[in-house]
Amino acid sequence: MSEPFDREKVIDSMFDPITSEILAELENGKKECSVLSQQFSMSESDLLKRLDYLIECEFLIKTVENDQCSISANTEKLGSLLEDSDAFDGAINGLEKMDSYLN
Repeated sequence: MSEPFDREKVIDSMFDPITSEILAELENGKKECSVLSQQFSMSESDLLKRLDYLIECEFLIKTVENDQCSISANTEKLGSLLEDSDAFDGAINGLEKMDSYLN
């Protein structure tokens, strides 16, 4: 059974320098879009556009309450993607190999 999302596109999005910083902010729980947009010096619409595919694929969860947009991470889904990723395994192996040469 194939996945309902493009794994490579999700991983590329997650490892984008700005998006990865946003994801790091979400590790501690839900954040308001206005706070994130201010922190990363972008409009809320630009923030949501940047995170759109991750939201669409339910790696991030967007909620709107009282006209306040919030984003939270689906940590289980994000974790399972990284655990099952051949690209991630390859990157880890490459880093381990580099580390062994440096030591």
